[in-house]
Amino acid sequence: AVVSTQSTGEQERVMKLTGELFKGAGTTLYRGYVDDPRNTDNAWMETVVVNFHDTQDLFSKFKLKAGDDAGAVSWISIDSSIKLYANHRSFIEAAVAHNKAHW
Repeated sequence: AVVSTQSTGEQERVMKLTGELFKGAGTTLYRGYVDDPRNTDNAWMETVVVNFHDTQDLFSKFKLKAGDDAGAVSWISIDSSIKLYANHRSFIEAAVAHNKAHW
């Protein structure tokens, strides 16, 4: 999401870059239940994981800024030793397999 503290020009730039990336068709990698410790018998997390491959390096032009739900944000390199929340690791593994990548 575009953080409301960004200037109008920066918001427009982010929206344009986002539009360029998402105009192509993404590939759905997973749809369904998420193994989350907050799940209960009466309420649970579900998600859709979609891979949009940034072949034009558009995301390198994004200036990241934490919103109200995050203390800090940054781009990071990941490898197979990374610790992730809930079953998010399986989502990364699906993206790695889909893109015939190695991590």
